Formats: sequence, structure tokens, C-alpha cells
Amino acid sequence: MTTMPGGLELRTARPSDLDQIGTLLVERGEEPDALDHRLVVEGELGWDACAVVVDGDRVVSTATLLDEAVRVGEVVLPAGQVELVATDTGYEGQGLVRALMSWAHDRSRDRGHLLQVMIGIPYFYRLFGYEYAIDIPRARALRESPRPGSGTRERAAGSPLREATTADIPALVALQEAAQAPYDVAMPHPEERWRWLLAHEGSTTRVLERDGVVVASARTGPPDEGLLVAEAAASDTAAAHDLLDALRGLGEPLTIVHRPLTTPGRAWADLLEPSGTDATQYYARLERPELVLDALRPMLTARLRAAGLGRDVVISTFGRHYRLPWTPDAGLGPVEVGGPMQAPGVARGAGVAPDHLPALLLGQLGIHGLARLYPDVYAPDAEFFGALFPPLTADLLTYYLPW
Repeated sequence: MTTMPGGLELRTARPSDLDQIGTLLVERGEEPDALDHRLVVEGELGWDACAVVVDGDRVVSTATLLDEAVRVGEVVLPAGQVELVATDTGYEGQGLVRALMSWAHDRSRDRGHLLQVMIGIPYFYRLFGYEYAIDIPRARALRESPRPGSGTRERAAGSPLREATTADIPALVALQEAAQAPYDVAMPHPEERWRWLLAHEGSTTRVLERDGVVVASARTGPPDEGLLVAEAAASDTAAAHDLLDALRGLGEPLTIVHRPLTTPGRAWADLLEPSGTDATQYYARLERPELVLDALRPMLTARLRAAGLGRDVVISTFGRHYRLPWTPDAGLGPVEVGGPMQAPGVARGAGVAPDHLPALLLGQLGIHGLARLYPDVYAPDAEFFGALFPPLTADLLTYYLPW
């Protein structure tokens, strides 16, 4: 428990707080948020995953930390995601969210997470060490409208498309593993999350069967002048087309989150309207970059070997620098952290401002793309650092659907 100004206290949430937290989440968010919170704290993560700020017996602010796993190449990085954040309007501007984010980051560190990722409102979470890093796939309208007559709810009732049940979880996991396999960076749903999603009121997980076997799936948002379709996955192109036909049968105009490297993404690409031009990205936070670099050493070594290159790697964030020594047999060794380095080129190193590190390690631009945009990202040895930090494709599955 932490005492805060004004007699407020920050502590781990308790079962007796459940109704108040639910009410606060609904008042500041959406109706399904109360159920989502209950699913988390009454599930595998337990009440330790949630914290509250209380004024006496009154809950006035809350946040929840979820466990995630981000795969980069063959390396899996334990990660955290802060969700279900809300503050009573009468208590805004008092630093309550800042205190809760500090709690979440402390807990994330204690759980062995090497980074944090999240979808969040624009700019706000940059105040807490997050930076935009990974593109969110675009939601694109389907060119074709629902079929007259055949595109009815009566037709959908006889469709092989149905709502998923817990018995479908192994099939859902397998479909998403295959869908995410082509991506350089991926974040799947943890097994516990699938059970939450099936009970989740803010989206519906649907599966399509062929001869009694699940061959495709998707999550759809609630109808709101159309239907948002996300996380589509299919075992083959025919199943992808069958899935789209069945989704049309729901009788709503469709907007589809386009995952271009998946089977549905390839099958449906020519049927979608062009995407918008607004930037949409996931946030990422690296508290200790040396831990992430150290975990990524096998992958970084493999990239250098594939390019026929090999020497010490030096990356300066100007206020400090990171050196990964190279030996021909072992490749890159453990990260050595040093002090300020204003001219990394002298050490054959790259300069990367600290707020661009998440995008460098996880994003779609690579070091050369970042260098074209930001003067404080540069790599004098273009070939070496281009091989080390290329553009990456990414696919993240989060509790809440991208918008």
C-alpha cells in the first residue's frame, strides 16, 4: 500500500472492490469493460493483476496489467500490457494514472517482462515512457455490399459460421499460429486470453467449419453501422473465401482489419478499399534496452552471419551506449552498458535516440527508414547496420480490437 497526497492510497485491488471498479470502468469507458475486468481478476492472473487508488472506501482510479509474449524471429520476449485504466472525473489531474502506471511497470519488472506494449489513446502514454513503434494493420472497407436477399440473417442461421466455444480453443490457437508464422514480430493471445475472449461482450469470436472441422475464424465487433472483422485466419484460400461469404451472410457492411501476410489477407486483398493515410501504431516501452538486446543476441548474430558480417556492435543513445562484443565462434556476446557517447561513428557505431529504440527493434522501418525521418538516428556503416536492423513485419493480437 502506498500513501498519496490528500489521504489517497494506492493498493492491490480486492474482491470487495469488484463492483466499484466495474462501475468506474463503465462510466469512463464502455459497458463490456466491467466484465473484462472480472474475467481477468477471477481468472489465472488473479487480483494481484489489478491496482486501485482509494479515497477511504471509495475506488477512484484503477489499472490492470496483463501478461503477454512478443516473438521477434525465434526469440520470445515476456511482455506486459496495461489495460482497463480509468479515473473518476472528480480526481483527474492529481497524478493517479501516473502512480498506477508506476505500479504496473514495477509489477511488470517483477514478473520478468522485458518490455511493455499497448494500444492507447494518442500521445497520453508517451508521458509514461511509451513510444510509437509497431504499425497497427489497417481496417479497410469491403468493396462489395451484402448480397440482396441471400445476405440475410436467415441465411446466416444455416451457415457453417458459428460462435466459437471453449472446445474450439485448440483450433483457434493453431489457426493463429499459422497466420502469424510469416511475420517477423508477433504477439499471440495467451491461452487464458482465449477463454476471456469467448466470454467477452465487446467482440464475438466466430469459427467456420468444413465437414465438422474448424478451418477458419475471425473476431467481429458489435454491429455499429457495419461490422468490424479482425484476426481473420484460415487453413487455405478456399476456407478464406468461404469465411468471407459467411461473414457477408450476417447482413452488415464489412470493414476488415487487413493482415496482408495471412491466408485471408492475401485472398481478400483485391476486394478491399484502399486504406487511409493516418498513422496508427502500437505503443512499446523499453525500460532497460540492454535486457532486450541481450535476449535478441541469437537473432542478431544470425542476421550478421547470414550477411557474411561480424564485428562488435555499438549502439549509442547518446546518454549511454551498448556494446555487444563479437567473437567468430560465439557471435555476439553479452551486452556491455557504458556511459554517454556523443560520436558513436568514431567507434563504428550507430546513433539512435532512446525514444526510437522500440521502433528500431520491433518496427517496420528498420534503421535506414528511421534515419530518413529522424536526424538523431544514423548509421555510418549502412551495410552492417542495415543487415542488423532491417524493416520488420509485425502482427499483434490484443485484448481489444484495433480501430
